Amino acid sequence: MQRVSKHNYYLDIAQTVAERSTCMRKKYGAIIVKDDVIIATGYNGAPRGRQNCTDLNFCMREKLQIPRGERYEMCRSVHAEANAIIAAPRDQMLGATLYQTCVDPADGSIIGNICSCMMCKRMVINAGITTVIFRDTKDDFHIVNVQDWIDDDDSLSGKFGY
Repeated sequence: MQRVSKHNYYLDIAQTVAERSTCMRKKYGAIIVKDDVIIATGYNGAPRGRQNCTDLNFCMREKLQIPRGERYEMCRSVHAEANAIIAAPRDQMLGATLYQTCVDPADGSIIGNICSCMMCKRMVINAGITTVIFRDTKDDFHIVNVQDWIDDDDSLSGKFGY
């Protein structure tokens, strides 16, 4: 019997975290890991105390047909990366890895080829996280060196991610 790789082990956990998401468009889950210890988890959903889109059975971005990567101020959710970062002490995030998975709410399938939005990239950079690993399929993933986000400043180039 072959053991699951360490990266896929953590991506599996991030995928389980995504199941808590209350977004009607995409369910994201994120975990922050340092020295083989999970520091924090986060999923996308409305701020604490506010109603979730799933409670309202309504998504403003869907109604307005806003494409991905645009007009995040119209969304009720706090992103998974942001929620994980909010839940973690900064000193434990320095040099950590963030693992992230996205799941289709309609059928539970993995949505690959994901990346953090510009705002979440900024939070990851400021948190001191050095690596982000995104799930593409059950077994495949891609790794981002956060220094690349610093060097390739997408806020100057018009490349908006997501």
